[in-house]
Amino acid sequence: MSDDNKNPPLPDLESDVELVNPSEPSPPTVPDDSTSQRSAAELEAVFDVPVHVSAVLGRTRMDVGDLLKIGPGTILELDRKVGEAIDIFVNNRLVARGEVVLVKERLGVTMTEIIKADRT
Repeated sequence: MSDDNKNPPLPDLESDVELVNPSEPSPPTVPDDSTSQRSAAELEAVFDVPVHVSAVLGRTRMDVGDLLKIGPGTILELDRKVGEAIDIFVNNRLVARGEVVLVKERLGVTMTEIIKADRT
């Protein structure tokens, strides 16, 4: 092999760079999506943090007297319609909506929509 093959030619970076006056402040930059995403390995420190997850089928209001009369077979009318998405909360914060599914004779929830919270 010759010395020319050991060191490939470098791209001309000067042609792609816009010259900026060093005395002018540079504009703020937004992080690129590819660099702002985290891998699972980077989040490993929080894998064992317990969280409270709840799936809310619906809500209702009742008097304490009516609550004390509840027993097996009692039907509670909720504020949701059949087939309407349920709310999924993590630590009392709405994070998603989903649907109830049956998984091996148990109820489960499949997420259909992730709710992005404003961090203001």
